[in-house]
This record gives sequence, C-alpha cells and structure tokens, in this order.
Amino acid sequence: MDTRVRPKLRVATTSLAGCFGCHMSLLDIDERLIDLVELVELDRTPLTDIKTIGDCDLGLIEGGVGNAENVEVLRTFRHHCKVLVAVGACAVNGGIPAMRNSFALSDCLEEAYIDGVGLYNQGIPNDPELPLLLSQVHPIHEVVKVDYFLPGCPPSADAIWTFLTELLAGKPIGFPYTQIHYD
Repeated sequence: MDTRVRPKLRVATTSLAGCFGCHMSLLDIDERLIDLVELVELDRTPLTDIKTIGDCDLGLIEGGVGNAENVEVLRTFRHHCKVLVAVGACAVNGGIPAMRNSFALSDCLEEAYIDGVGLYNQGIPNDPELPLLLSQVHPIHEVVKVDYFLPGCPPSADAIWTFLTELLAGKPIGFPYTQIHYD
C-alpha cells in the first residue's frame, strides 16, 4: 500500500474585464471549499489577496481582455500555469464587456464621460496610472493558449465543482445536462 502523501496542486485565479461573478460562483461551492483546500494550495488569487504568482499547476481566468494590464496579467498567468482555464462567458467569448466592440472606443468614452448624464463629468480620464484601454475587448484565447473552456455567465457552483474535481482526479471532464443548459 502506497502511504505517500500526494502534493497539493497549486492553483491561481484572477479576474480581468468582467464582473467577478465567476469567483462568486467558486465561493458558492460552499462547504465543498473545505474539501477543495485539501486538494489544492492557493497561489495568487483575490480569495487570499496574494498579489504575485509562482509556478502553478492550474490557472483559472475570468473576464475578457480589455486593457493593457489585462494583457500583462494574462500572459504572466500563461507563463506560470501548466493548465489555463477560461472561466465564464467573458473569458470564453468577451461577454458583456465585449458589447462595446460594436462601437469606436472614442465614442464609448465620450458617452460615458462627456455626454452621459451626471453632474460631475470632468472629461475623459487621462491619468498615466490608469491602464491603457484596448480598442476592443477580447476573449482570452485570442491572446494566449487556453487549455479548457468553462462556459456560463457565470458557470454554476456545481459546474465549477465538477470541472475542478474531475480535472484534479485526472478524469475526462463531463457535465450532466443540468449543469450546462442555458434555457
């Protein structure tokens, strides 16, 4: 009988241009989080507030790519993660943030900061501390190689749990229809 303890897999997560709903679904696995912590060690993630990333087995990315900082973070994750997963509609296809792709970026900025309703419009922000916006929002596979796609807006907690446990167990990932239907 093999009594060696299997090392925990290192997992990192991040949110790019999105609403953070996929991380909320991850938290919605509720008490199963305790089981998950037995299997993984969390690296960079907003769940632990760790800001740097080490070498990881698995990277979970939510959100599309809408600015230069998103590109940098995504490339860093791809470099440090053996397996990279696009989690949710924004990461998979651009989602709601990509709705601006039908318009020129300048038109979006003018609508939001000049023509929009509000008493405090001071013009389009132009601070060098703000990340440079891309002309369009991109799904993450247009910037880096993605190993798995987990659709949904957001994916359900059960779908995330199924995905993680089957991936961690080395099994083929298969979802029951009830976890992936969108009607």
